[in-house]
This record gives sequence, structure tokens and C-alpha cells, in this order.
Amino acid sequence: MTVHIGAQPGDIAETVLLPGDPYRAKWAADTFLTDVKLVNEVRGMLGFTGMWKGNRVTIHGSGMGMPSLSIYVNELIKDYGAKTLIRIGSCGGMQDSVKVRDVIVAMTATTLSTPSRGIFKELNFAPCADYSLLRAAADAAEAKGTATHVGGIYSSDVFYDERPDLTEQMTRHGILGVEMEAAELYNLAARHGRRALAVLTVSDHLLTGEALPSEDREKTFGDMVEIALEAAFA
Repeated sequence: MTVHIGAQPGDIAETVLLPGDPYRAKWAADTFLTDVKLVNEVRGMLGFTGMWKGNRVTIHGSGMGMPSLSIYVNELIKDYGAKTLIRIGSCGGMQDSVKVRDVIVAMTATTLSTPSRGIFKELNFAPCADYSLLRAAADAAEAKGTATHVGGIYSSDVFYDERPDLTEQMTRHGILGVEMEAAELYNLAARHGRRALAVLTVSDHLLTGEALPSEDREKTFGDMVEIALEAAFA
């Protein structure tokens, strides 16, 4: 048990999927796992452990933004021995070729700032995914026939961004989508020698203004969860 995770020793699997929304964690666990056990509900941040095709998996909420994710990932790695951590979440599309409901597999995560900035100081560290997970996710997406894009994303530290110039530069430089957590996940995985990946569903689009209604998101996000699970155990 830690400050933010009430799980007992052995409750957390070595493979952890990390949606931002704790209720999405519950939906994913109920939908894809068997023999599900609630292992955390401290501060309403739900975590579940169960089985998927004979493999033990934990699906645990991470909250919104890199500071929140950093708390949970640090504890999952240091106190519970998590070895493979895959973010499953939503993002905003930033290229004409990227459509709402498409999946993005994040190779790299550009950012202005992360909780790790104090460690890196003047260094511009380049956070990136684990290649074995990246390749397996791309293969799983292709096998499913899911419209998928592999490349760089932007991890923003604000949701209500008032920097249209920054959005323009991200788009100009081929960034596929924007979200708020992956860069710090990749930093922490690199620091502790763990595998990490972000598999994201495009829920809205910065260029077109299109957005999925909230009630449609869970159905669309199923492909993303299956891709993440297939990648984790490839």
C-alpha cells in the first residue's frame, strides 16, 4: 500500500494499462478482463486486476496531466514492480490525414515541460516508446484493420491552450495528435528501465473541430484497448 494506491502486495500485475479516466479503467476491465478484482479506489482513482487470454493485467487510472500520471507510475514501478506500462487514452488530431476514431501509436512525445524537467535541467531529452511494444502495436492494429498512424505526438501541460502558434508549429512538423500524459510516462520508463507505450484514440480534431460525443467514446475505444493488450503480450 502506498500514499495513492491502496493495493496490497501482489495485487498489481507486471503489465499495467493506464487510461486517464478511472471510469474508463472500470469499463475496460469489465469489457476485456476476466476474474476482475478491484485493487484500488483511493481518492476515487480506480484500479482493477484480472486476466486476459491467460495473462495477468492491471488497468489503473492515471488522472489528467503529467503530474498526476507521474504519481501513479512512480508508485506502480517502485512499489509494485510494474514492468510494462501502456497508456490508453484519447487525443486530438493534428493532421489532415488523421481522422476522428483513428488510432495513434506514439513513437515519440514532444513537450514544453514535464515533471522531469528539474532532473534534465538544460538537456532536451527525447522521450520515446519501447520499440518492441511499438512494433507489436502496429502489427496488432494492421491485423485488426484499424486505421492507425505511427509517429510523434505532443504532450501538452495545459488543456485550455491559448497558443495557436504552437499548434501551428506542431502541425507543420508532422505531429499526429495532442494529449497530456505520454511524455512523462516515457521519461519514467526510461529512468527505471521499463517498457512504455501510448496507444491513443482520436476523439476530436484541432483542424476540423469534429469531436466524438461522450456516449460514443467507449465503443470506439475498444480497438485501442485490444491493440494495447495484444502488444503487451506479443
